[in-house]
Amino acid sequence: MEQKSTKWRYAFLITAALAAAAVFCARLVQWQVFQSDYYNDIALTSTTYTVQTDAVRGEIYDVNGVKLAVNMTGYRIVINKLFMADEELNGNIVKLVSLLEICGDKWIDDLPIKVNADGSYSFDEDKSDEIDELKSKDHLNMNPYSTADECMAKLVEKYGCGDYTKKQQRDIISIRYNMDKNGYSKSKPYIFADSISERAMNVVSENMQSVQGVTVESTAVRTYQNGTAAPHIVGITGLISEEEYKELKNKGYSYNDEVGKSGIEGAFEKYLRGTPGSRTYEVSSDGTTTLAETVDSKPGNSVYLTIDTKYQQLAQKALKEAVQEANDYAKSVGDENMGADCTGAAVVVLNVEDFSVLCAASYPTYDLSKFYTDYTKLSTDKTLPLFDRAFMGALAPGSTFKPMVASAALQEKAITPTTEIDCEGVYTKGGLRLWCMGYHGNLNMYEAIRDSCNVYFAETARLLGIENMNIYAKRCGLGVKTGVEITESRGTLAGPEYSREMGSEWYDSFVSPAGIGQSDNQFTPLQLATYAATIANNGTRLRTHVVDKIMSYTGDEVIYETVPEVMDNMGVSLENIKEVQKGMNMAANSYSALDGFGIQIAGKTGTAENSGSDHANFICYAPFDKPEIAVAVMVEHGAKSFVAINVARKIMEEYFSEELKSSSE
Repeated sequence: MEQKSTKWRYAFLITAALAAAAVFCARLVQWQVFQSDYYNDIALTSTTYTVQTDAVRGEIYDVNGVKLAVNMTGYRIVINKLFMADEELNGNIVKLVSLLEICGDKWIDDLPIKVNADGSYSFDEDKSDEIDELKSKDHLNMNPYSTADECMAKLVEKYGCGDYTKKQQRDIISIRYNMDKNGYSKSKPYIFADSISERAMNVVSENMQSVQGVTVESTAVRTYQNGTAAPHIVGITGLISEEEYKELKNKGYSYNDEVGKSGIEGAFEKYLRGTPGSRTYEVSSDGTTTLAETVDSKPGNSVYLTIDTKYQQLAQKALKEAVQEANDYAKSVGDENMGADCTGAAVVVLNVEDFSVLCAASYPTYDLSKFYTDYTKLSTDKTLPLFDRAFMGALAPGSTFKPMVASAALQEKAITPTTEIDCEGVYTKGGLRLWCMGYHGNLNMYEAIRDSCNVYFAETARLLGIENMNIYAKRCGLGVKTGVEITESRGTLAGPEYSREMGSEWYDSFVSPAGIGQSDNQFTPLQLATYAATIANNGTRLRTHVVDKIMSYTGDEVIYETVPEVMDNMGVSLENIKEVQKGMNMAANSYSALDGFGIQIAGKTGTAENSGSDHANFICYAPFDKPEIAVAVMVEHGAKSFVAINVARKIMEEYFSEELKSSSE
């Protein structure tokens, strides 16, 4: 009985499926045979194409509204497939190239093949990735060992340009190949030249006005005013890469879009970009094209930074002078290991009240407005001008690390402010031999900070232990990211954890070199400034930030505003923090490079050993009794601490100019 029932169910299902198929087939026949003319007319009379239009990119300003990255009106040449037949394309490309060459302007030329003097072709060996892409299955589907001549022969055939000269063939192929890569279609015009001169705009407009499908459009061109002020922070934009396009195409990006590549331009891309608009065209059965609908684009939002251009420019000058001072000192003492190898430096200045970045300068630097024209020179410069030393340049901190060690040791009761340790010029416990800068005899914590006694802090670190020391270091922002909005280095904290990462052994005796800012310890100027600001702020560390607010493009609406955010606390009592601050004030008063400075400050120098000249470092905050700013300076291979102190002094003299003027009257 059960078998019979199952057979009936199968029969019913098969019958139902056949009936449904018959209905669909009948409907398909009706559409394709009996009503084909009706639907064909609809297709011919209602074809639409939507073309995306660019949004104006938001701008970038400093804290006072000084322009850093803004938009200027420029011109570009666009080829629109809606209005140009394919058979006209090659001839028009040749005309456009000729006109731009007359004007001395460039068109987008990414083909990795060049024409030699003898008329043969060769690959541009600097474009190996592009060569591989050209030969790939997605394009020519040729063997990896195919020659440039073989590739060009196939391209000439593909694009039907055999009747043109060798140069013209290459020009046509370069454009058409790039069109294919960029998805040139009736919905996607092609940008032939993205930035042309006003003369080229006039020449092309006059000579191509009768050519359908070629237009000269005004466009917003990214311009970097004050391009040397903060290039590493502002960042750069560029054409979207293939990888970026794959990631962003679902967010409305096209293959021709410009995106932020670094700095604020990259980190705040979603705010700066804006919303593209569109134009929808209807193409009738006779080929007539009419504009049916326009959707306006919306400009991006503008980002206001916390940095002050005035201090950025002052800092750049001071850093350059510091490097020169180090070089001059080496000459004066006749020792190359006393600063002759100094080529780079950085400084970061924070507002102690909210940990906003007032200044973050890296030297050598570059001009954002010349980034692409000077890129080859910049990228091969051994002094690394493209490298952001302020946020990424992690170096050994040397003795600037000692106030943190003192704070932790006081809190963990490893020492008291009056604990005395005898310095005989060398520390030998644990099989070590760490030299001190002098023979200090018995000295307490205040004196040890002032005199930067290695013996005192090597022993204090041993008593404290590496685990405790690193807990407090991280709370200060050392060996962890500060939270700043753009790319920063985490730095390195010496200890068992890092040794395991490197596949090496950690021994207890290593804590003493770590306690004097050596071993594997490496921190950035940004981290050192955050650490100094944390001590100045009585142990509370706020999020370090370089963005003040984000405004609508018109400036009439605040989209986002940064508010102070607590990231951590040193966990050191106010009483103990005050004792360390007192020691830092004693240290600052002992530095001859600060003689005559009219405001009391707290500070600590550090000369860190490494291959070549020592690094020269300095941290401080001021005023001592009511801190406003914290400063960290790192001079690579600067050798002597005075070169770092001088940078901080020049910035503080400008910052406190009114107070200093009043105190001298």
